[in-house]
Amino acid sequence: MPKTRVLLADDHAVVAQGLEALLKDDFDLVGVVNDGRALLDAAETLRPDVIVTDISMPMLNGLDAIRQIRMRWPGMKVIVLTMHRETQLAVDAFRAGASGYMLKVSPGEELITAIAQVALGRAYVTTLLTKDLITVLMEAGREGSPGDNPLTPRQREVLQLIAEGRTMKEVASILHISPRTAESHKYEIMQTLGVETTAALIQYALRLKLV
Repeated sequence: MPKTRVLLADDHAVVAQGLEALLKDDFDLVGVVNDGRALLDAAETLRPDVIVTDISMPMLNGLDAIRQIRMRWPGMKVIVLTMHRETQLAVDAFRAGASGYMLKVSPGEELITAIAQVALGRAYVTTLLTKDLITVLMEAGREGSPGDNPLTPRQREVLQLIAEGRTMKEVASILHISPRTAESHKYEIMQTLGVETTAALIQYALRLKLV
């Protein structure tokens, strides 16, 4: 029986190297990437069975990357491996389409178990989170209410890049849009959020943990 093909995404080299060492005997590690856009490219090229990704990723955060992955390749499974313990982030991850949620302080053996379970089509939540999390997720459903997030997926992409300090010309280049369209997105984001400065946009991005 062939090994499960796993793609790793983490912007910290030490963490990625540790994960490689942990998983290499049990799984077929097809690649390691360090930002959200590289993750999308690698997913398309390598077609892994399971992706293990952080939430806080440069260029494109893990949650928005998961949304795009699940839309493009519905059969691809994703496990979030993060330092964030907040229940709401786990809820958001599953709503985005994740199949598992792990903490970086979890035992290494638990990640191996999580990958194996998710590869079989099951969901997995780390035992370090609250016991009622699965119930909360089931009640919440996979889709949030319309008021959960006022921004479109493209607007979140633009917002994250702005918060990372990118110029509008760089935003346009990364997203393959014109600078005028990028500026238009920024204006619409500011109108939607009711803010008037780039600093306020960055503060909002930080609250969403986009950066």
